[in-house]
Amino acid sequence: MMARLSTPLALALAALAYFIPAVSGGAPVVYAACTTIAILAVMAYGADLILSYLGEVSLGHTIFWATGGYAAAMLAVNYGWNGWATAAAAIVAAVVLACVLGLVTLRTREFVFSLVTYAAAVVAMEVAFNWSFLGGSDGIVGVPPLALTIFGWGVSGTANTDLWPIAWLLLMATLLFIHRFRRSRLGTSALMVQMNPDLATALGVDARRVRLAVFVTSAPISALAGWLYAYQRAYVGPDMFESYFLVLMLTAIVIIGRRLLLGPLIGTALIIVQQTFFSIGGDGDKIILGAVLAAILLLWPKGLIGLWDVAARQFTARRRRSSV
Repeated sequence: MMARLSTPLALALAALAYFIPAVSGGAPVVYAACTTIAILAVMAYGADLILSYLGEVSLGHTIFWATGGYAAAMLAVNYGWNGWATAAAAIVAAVVLACVLGLVTLRTREFVFSLVTYAAAVVAMEVAFNWSFLGGSDGIVGVPPLALTIFGWGVSGTANTDLWPIAWLLLMATLLFIHRFRRSRLGTSALMVQMNPDLATALGVDARRVRLAVFVTSAPISALAGWLYAYQRAYVGPDMFESYFLVLMLTAIVIIGRRLLLGPLIGTALIIVQQTFFSIGGDGDKIILGAVLAAILLLWPKGLIGLWDVAARQFTARRRRSSV
């Protein structure tokens, strides 16, 4: 059913999600959960471009997530930049880093690519932890309220009730972008390079250029999620490089199934709902998160949508046998 879900209907369902906090009574915990789901889903969509369209597992995408957070915090705290300026800076910084990192890592493939990107993330975390310019181990505290105004109208605040409209709009923009990417020439070329590189070469597709373009395209998405996360927490630190965020984004991508428009969003929602409303403690939640990722990869590599297909085929086969 998810595979056959039309894009307009998927976008309509995502749009209706805006009213979930109000329908649920407007409790602060609901606004916090919805805002966090939107932010982390956007983070996951950035990594999803790499996994779904290049067939590579980037273990260093937390670099771009943290870059957005640090850009927002540093420029807002030290120079008083508003939300529009810090968002633009986060995009520029992520693109520059993605170009440099992509030129180095995309020479490798599969297992080596994953190791190299993970090593880059470890180096970045150590730099952030030890460099006083980035706040060192204490990070950057006191991020001011997010201020986004156009012609005197806009949003300002740090509470989740204030940030929810921005998080929702960012999520909608990301979904529309992913939808257009899937239908774009770059998206088609990326799938061709992944699934049939010989055919792509025969048709004149430059595989290295396509891979780099997709890698660079994915970076600002995760960076904007980190940008908004900095305003939500009013703090950034080396913990943004932690493996928790890496495991979360990978689990959100694969738990439902790859190359599904709402896949990372639904996956993120399942994770955050469990951690918010059915938590068994910080360490216990991390164990559940890791166990779910391992179970999906080992038992249902195509995600829950693949499990649904298996169940549907078995149900159809039983009906045929019973009719005979």
